[in-house]
Amino acid sequence: MAECAQDSARFRPSANREYSDDERRRLIELAHQVIDAALAGKHLGLTPPSEHLAQHRGAFTTLHLHGRLRGCVGYVQPAYPVWRTVAETAIAAAFYDTRFPPVTAEEAPGLEIEISVLSPAFPIRPQDIEAGRHGLIVTKDNQRGLLLPQVATEHGWNSEMLLAQTCMKAGLAPDAWQHGAELEAFTAEVFGEAELG
Repeated sequence: MAECAQDSARFRPSANREYSDDERRRLIELAHQVIDAALAGKHLGLTPPSEHLAQHRGAFTTLHLHGRLRGCVGYVQPAYPVWRTVAETAIAAAFYDTRFPPVTAEEAPGLEIEISVLSPAFPIRPQDIEAGRHGLIVTKDNQRGLLLPQVATEHGWNSEMLLAQTCMKAGLAPDAWQHGAELEAFTAEVFGEAELG
């Protein structure tokens, strides 16, 4: 699992739509349900909501509370069906994001959930990166950093700034992308509660 940036962007709707409003609602409701069940000390017996949501995809679940980031964790690789990925990353964002204390029962009703379903990652050249469209993964010497596509949009970064910031997220020098770091990109379908009402 990976954490998203501390200054993760607030919800920006995706232009690309693979998931229907109903599927988006089901995934957001699932994230709330698993957090609430964990707070109550219960375990939900989960089943695939649909064939489409059973497809393996990487995804991040981002939690906001009163307009501020409260947790964000995800899988880059498509290790599990998307519904299970959302369930696991919601639990991880709520209780195991090391940057924040665990979510409390008092906070849970106020959580706003945003989900980013990722495309498979693919190698990319620096000149082909489109800030705002591509999320980025930078890897060098066992160090790895990832930023979701919406982070560049929120901060008004161009592709070079996105490269530098992703390098720094990996604990590397800002210009590591010019010195042998491996670059991979992905796109994301991003949706949140504000969009769905």
